[in-house]
Amino acid sequence: YKTGVSLSNMQFSIYKQASRLTNWRLRLQLSPPLHLQSDYTKFQGYYQIKLPLSVETMIPADDPVRLLSAFVEGMDLSDLYATYDRVRKNQASPRQMLKIMIYASMNRLFSSRDIETACRRDINFMYLLEGMSAPDHATIARFVSLHLSACSKDLLADVSSILYDLGEISGKTVFIDGTKIESFANKYTFVWKKSVTKHQARLFEKILTFLEECEILYGIKVVYNGKATLHTLKRLRKKLYHIKEEENITFVHGSGSRKSQLQRSIETLEGYISKQKEYVKRLHICGDRNSYSRTDPDAWS
Repeated sequence: YKTGVSLSNMQFSIYKQASRLTNWRLRLQLSPPLHLQSDYTKFQGYYQIKLPLSVETMIPADDPVRLLSAFVEGMDLSDLYATYDRVRKNQASPRQMLKIMIYASMNRLFSSRDIETACRRDINFMYLLEGMSAPDHATIARFVSLHLSACSKDLLADVSSILYDLGEISGKTVFIDGTKIESFANKYTFVWKKSVTKHQARLFEKILTFLEECEILYGIKVVYNGKATLHTLKRLRKKLYHIKEEENITFVHGSGSRKSQLQRSIETLEGYISKQKEYVKRLHICGDRNSYSRTDPDAWS
């Protein structure tokens, strides 16, 4: 009897679970489908196709892209084509690739991926491609590294020749008269003559003190007449190295090594000589100017 009750309870439990599973499946089938994404086409406006379909008609007549295209068409690109073993007909031609690279530079696009995106979205780039499919970033990078770089100087010479024939350049010597032009200069790269002079004066004070210490420690007398020139410092360095050889002193380096007094003196002197050379060079570059840029010495403020 107990066994029969146990089987009856087990059967009831299984029946109950099966009923729940069946009801859940029925609800899943009868319930409306879940929309994980909104229907964006519900309020979409339908645009009628407009004629003309040519991209060229959508570009203004005075757009610079037209001038660029006409200019490149007048260039001799035989050197560029010579870098190819064969030119595929289903891809953009070298002439079209040159056009999009120049136009990309005009619009400050230098990344191959950005240029690829522009070729797919910008009608001016589509106009230069003349209906050809947009090149991918790998094709663009390959064109620059393998083909354009091999003949860039010849292409620039051809550009100058065309501009000369058109009268845009005179061919005479180009010079700057009172014009400040900064190439790679900015306000954080300028070296000021006044600042260099001030630091050099402080360095002279340190050098004079150092010369007095060397006279006390090593008995070396250097005639400097109140001035410490590079020649004076080099003479002192030569005498200190002579003492090193006479006393057979070995210089040590690295953490945990104890340097001798002579080694510390020579290293200090080397630092002073290096600084003095740097200040002399900076003052020479400044000349009559008050400043110059480290990245563009011809620029000044």
